[in-house]
Amino acid sequence: MDISIILGTVKNIAIVVGITMLHVALAVYFERKVIGHMQARLGPMRVGPHGILQSVADFIKLFFKEDIIPTFVDKPIFLIAPVISVIAALSSLAVIPLWGTFSIANINIGILYILALSSVGAYGIILAGWSSNSKYSFLGGLRSSAQIISYEIAMGLSLVPVIMRAGSTNLFDIVNAQAKYPFILNPFMWLSFVVFLIAAIAETNRAPFDLPEAETELVAGYFTEYSGIRFGLFFVAEYAGMFIMSAMAVICFMGGWKGPDFGIISYAPKLATFIQIGWFLLKIYALIFFYYWIRATLPRYRYDQLMSLGWKLFIPLTLVNIVITGLVKLM
Repeated sequence: MDISIILGTVKNIAIVVGITMLHVALAVYFERKVIGHMQARLGPMRVGPHGILQSVADFIKLFFKEDIIPTFVDKPIFLIAPVISVIAALSSLAVIPLWGTFSIANINIGILYILALSSVGAYGIILAGWSSNSKYSFLGGLRSSAQIISYEIAMGLSLVPVIMRAGSTNLFDIVNAQAKYPFILNPFMWLSFVVFLIAAIAETNRAPFDLPEAETELVAGYFTEYSGIRFGLFFVAEYAGMFIMSAMAVICFMGGWKGPDFGIISYAPKLATFIQIGWFLLKIYALIFFYYWIRATLPRYRYDQLMSLGWKLFIPLTLVNIVITGLVKLM
């Protein structure tokens, strides 16, 4: 293989992982600030100006903190579980196009690749709960497995109308199919978008669907026994998952990197890439703000309510939506 191709791929990987790691640090900070202001308090203020270096301080603390391994855990699985979660999350970035000509790997089954790796990430959570030899962790792992099975189906079915409209599972093709208008402006796609967004929140174990963690019931759920850098890896996997699911919603429903350039590109064509990246990230952070908003607003669902919502409401709705989309396409 040509060395230039290898170096180019390594450079692209470094760009994407670097952007994601920066996002993780900033997302933690902004979550604390946004929820703080929603609850009429300031959030972190002590480390750096306006507390902006708090995430850096947290990383340094977790990196140097003792990595405690309880006596009766299944040690090999206990050690590898957080690595599985974070690798699955970061591997999903390979097919995410950040602008019109850029992704690490442009493959024809981009949607299926993302769905497959989101399922693999669940294995890290399940194995962490099982190997910890703790009732709290075990219950968190069981909840996560049931939750992901339930909402993975609804999420996959919600993307079928997108594939039907675009005629492809390639993420570039899906964005290019929205050249005239994003799919979210089509009333027949609203149901798919809502189901995908709610299923994505459940997939990433975020409130109000954070049953696998559920601090009031399970201490910290599947990572109760973790500390130090391994706890930090679960943290990175969760926030990277938020970024990936928000990016998928933007690509499949909101036109991806496409947006008005206000005539700037005609005067300065070299700015086209920066404008595309700006639109893409702006849409992603709007959805991530929605994550924070509902966490500060809604109480946690009961477990039976969570299962009923997935199996009795979302899956039937998505099946009906697929039929309607097919009929509209034929007509």
